[in-house]
Amino acid sequence: MPKLPKPPKAYDRFGSKFPKLREAWDLASEAGREGPLDEKTQRLVKLAIAIGGMREGAVHSAVRKARASGASPGEIEQVVALAASNLGFPSTVAVFTWVEDELGKKKKKG
Repeated sequence: MPKLPKPPKAYDRFGSKFPKLREAWDLASEAGREGPLDEKTQRLVKLAIAIGGMREGAVHSAVRKARASGASPGEIEQVVALAASNLGFPSTVAVFTWVEDELGKKKKKG
């Protein structure tokens, strides 16, 4: 498994305050990884789910994790494009800006 980005500090604070919820979250995440999909594909599917749910924070997180798992910017952008027919143009453009936020960070760093 690739080294994933460090979670936001708010996640750590929440987990410290509610350790049983964090443990449950970790167990649910672990159980979801069982199966035939490779890590990168799992991360792209999770990105698609976050996009469909219009969860901005989850989209940001999913992009970071997908990149850490080897997904290219083009693969991530294709997930956004695939969502367009379901979400509609305004929502897809909003999601695209969230993805750009994360992909832009990579360009500035590297």
